[in-house]
Amino acid sequence: MTDLIPALPQPRIPVEGGGTFPVHRIYCVGRNFADHAREMGAAVPAAAARGQPMFFMKPADAIVVGNAPIPYPSATADLHHEVELVVALGKDAPAGVLAVEDAMALVLAYGVGLDLTRRDLQAAAKAKGGPWDIAKGFDHSAPVSTLVPAAQVGDLEPLELSLEINGQLRQKSTLDQMIWNVPEILHELSKLYALRAGDLVFMGTPAGVAALQRGDRFSAKLGKIVQRDGVIA
Repeated sequence: MTDLIPALPQPRIPVEGGGTFPVHRIYCVGRNFADHAREMGAAVPAAAARGQPMFFMKPADAIVVGNAPIPYPSATADLHHEVELVVALGKDAPAGVLAVEDAMALVLAYGVGLDLTRRDLQAAAKAKGGPWDIAKGFDHSAPVSTLVPAAQVGDLEPLELSLEINGQLRQKSTLDQMIWNVPEILHELSKLYALRAGDLVFMGTPAGVAALQRGDRFSAKLGKIVQRDGVIA
């Protein structure tokens, strides 16, 4: 059957060592660092009573790779940065619920990215008790670094996640401070979705989120392994 309109190219992320990663879906985890949950006014449960993670999604074509300037989005006067570990899946999950102990076999690579947020739109949606998709899933809302194969990254827990804006440190934490770790998040996601090769998971942000202005330069880092620099246009 012939397409009636031209198909748009599939979003792709470069991978260190060669090749690209075609993006299927982008899953995001909300309030996955206790300090960030507190700064957003949310209660943080004890480790033994974590409940369920909070998930939302961004469109696959929200990614921004390379050095292209990131446009300041429409309909907001309060664009916020949230630096995050990005997990790239290289295998489909088996049917059914993915066991925690089997989850890491799906991971192909890691990166660092920003979950850009129209905070004023999010606050307005929260005040009305409505969904806040428009605050998260907009164009150019997921700048991401080159991906680094998981074998080169090694143990995640001691790695430092950080963000500098115009040379000033804004966010910093180690990944052992995540409330839900990578295998636990993949297990929980598999209860809701069929995880596929090509999926990205943005793993949540530590405290220190704040506004970005046009002309701001950012540098997001995952230890000494991967870095994503950019500018807000």
